[in-house]
Amino acid sequence: MPHILILDDRSTNRRVLERMAASIAPDTSVISFSDPILALNWLDENAADIIITDYKMPRLDGAEFTRRVRSKPDTADIPIIVITIHADREFRLLSLDAGATDFLLSPIDPVEFSTRVRNLLALRRHQVATKQQIKRLRVDLEASEKLRIDLMRENREALAQVIDTLHAMISAADRHGQLVFVNVAQASELGKAPDDLVGLHVVDLFGTERGNSSCQLDADVFRTGKPILGLKETVNAADGTLRYLSTTKAPLHDSDGNVSSVLTTSIDITDQKMIEERLLYLAQHDPLTELPNRAFLSERLRERCGHGRRSEDAFALHFLDLDRFKAVNDALGHQVGDKLLIEVTKRLKATLREGDIVARLGGDEFAILQFDIKGPAAASLLATRVLDAFRKPFRIGKLSITAGTSVGITLFPRDALDADALLRNADLAMYRAKTSSRGGFSFFDQAMDAAAQRALRLEGELRRALARGEFELAWQPQVSLRTGRICGAEALLRWNHPERGVIMPTDFLGLAEEAGLIAPITEWVLAAACAQGAIWANQQAEGVRIAVNLSPSLFVTRDVQRMITEAIHLSGLSPTLLDVEITERILLSKLNEAAATLTALRELGVAFSIDDFGTGYSSLTFVRSFPIQRLKVDQTYIGRLGIDRADTAIVAGILHLAHGLNMQVVAEGVETASQLTCLQEMGCDEVQGFFVQEPISAETLTGILQSNLSDLLSRE
Repeated sequence: MPHILILDDRSTNRRVLERMAASIAPDTSVISFSDPILALNWLDENAADIIITDYKMPRLDGAEFTRRVRSKPDTADIPIIVITIHADREFRLLSLDAGATDFLLSPIDPVEFSTRVRNLLALRRHQVATKQQIKRLRVDLEASEKLRIDLMRENREALAQVIDTLHAMISAADRHGQLVFVNVAQASELGKAPDDLVGLHVVDLFGTERGNSSCQLDADVFRTGKPILGLKETVNAADGTLRYLSTTKAPLHDSDGNVSSVLTTSIDITDQKMIEERLLYLAQHDPLTELPNRAFLSERLRERCGHGRRSEDAFALHFLDLDRFKAVNDALGHQVGDKLLIEVTKRLKATLREGDIVARLGGDEFAILQFDIKGPAAASLLATRVLDAFRKPFRIGKLSITAGTSVGITLFPRDALDADALLRNADLAMYRAKTSSRGGFSFFDQAMDAAAQRALRLEGELRRALARGEFELAWQPQVSLRTGRICGAEALLRWNHPERGVIMPTDFLGLAEEAGLIAPITEWVLAAACAQGAIWANQQAEGVRIAVNLSPSLFVTRDVQRMITEAIHLSGLSPTLLDVEITERILLSKLNEAAATLTALRELGVAFSIDDFGTGYSSLTFVRSFPIQRLKVDQTYIGRLGIDRADTAIVAGILHLAHGLNMQVVAEGVETASQLTCLQEMGCDEVQGFFVQEPISAETLTGILQSNLSDLLSRE
């Protein structure tokens, strides 16, 4: 029965990991902890076959936890998988340096999780079985040692009978290298009986090379009178296979206490060696593509950087990221995505020269080490070959999939002199290539590093902004075209930076997503918006509907239902006055989870709107399966109303179908009177935009609501 230990300080993550771990085998035993110290204490008295731990945790991070597990004799060789998010490349390197066997990227692919865990559990079983066999052999040898000493003085034949029962190859030689004893296991290696070998020279038993080496070691034992323990030997067996032995040499004394011969004992540890090599291979290679992984690449980079810093030692590091790979996984499934990665691997290998290395870093990221280049021109030539290799669609079964790539390049020694800096530089260059023009390549320059440093400083300021209360909300009214009055208000986040002034969300929310801050920021927005909505509800007879946007990533990492219900409960806002705006991507990427969450909150009274409708991949028929009350038509269509016939027809079609499904339609980004008139004629339900009202403070909106001026459409 496999025993799996799970460590994660977040209860939701633990439950997900527990379910996936329990599905590995029917009799799987799963124990989970939220505290690393408690897990370490448990390991002091209990055994686990594999450990799965998150990296970011209080008290101890994943690397330090791994280091402590490795420091304990009883747990030093337990396979450890560390879980990190996509951006935590440094944490993965730290985990591997601490002794982690493997890592997984969060969010976790269940198929990849099951495959990696099953492989490591199988290797663990072999490892434990081999160790137990060696332990039994050692116990047998230790038990026989006393017998050997007693019986050799009295009866050499009786001793031989005892030794012949051991699963070890044993022989003894005198000072001249002549064999005085050979057991059955050792003699059978030559297909002879023990008596046929006694009296021959050690070289006749072991061969010239190993025999001469054995005689030299015997001479040391005769001279010092001390044993030689744990000697590792590699020998060619009679069948031509390579075998690994663990050999011990011990002095044998005569009746006067003098060393009369040396006993050589060898145990075959080939199986254990194969398991160790397989574990090392798994630690350094990607199980899907069998390419070297990030740990292997980092080690090779450090070797090359330490080799020399002369111009003739120049090499290039290419980072590749597949364009729109997530869309392939979402639309066609992870099995198709995995097959695509395998085909990508084949094409990348075909572009390389002999000696160059291609590695898979994780997800859809690859790297190429291009050695012995003369300058940037050679790197450009390889990058061009790679891009050309991706121009032809990939054939996956009956599917034809177009998957481009973006390449970032850094050069040694021009750009950096150490492995970590080169990895960082190539990553920055790749993101520049991806954002500037998909399907191209970009060389690293120092301006990229400066931009990364600015982003790092901004992340630190963003963390402090939460603690210092620098966030605030602006409000943009949503107006009913039927009554002309305010029926809702969308909460818009602003960062009131003490030095830079007001910063718009487009300038920091992407960074907040990468830094793992989107959840606490969203919790603050929900709490502040619901609290303001409760104030307006107390002032107005019917209250004002409050609209709040949710990031798609929250449906993966957080308990959205808990976040919303807590905000409603603490503020006292009626659930019917809360309108949660989500994107189509949530419905596509997390179908089952989203449906369950939305249904539960809808039963509570919360309403849902699809934001930026028309820019995603879903249809009205698909949206119909979810408890959605409103569709917000994206402003890219509204901006061309009455000008572009196609966009006007699209908006009219959305209105017709939405009303047929008993949904309301909100047009966002209304900026002209002609757009407003067109929407009124089409029968749109609600509008918002700068023509109606630009975002304003809660105090200003309160004044509008209280002064009977909420009929914004009738104002001059």
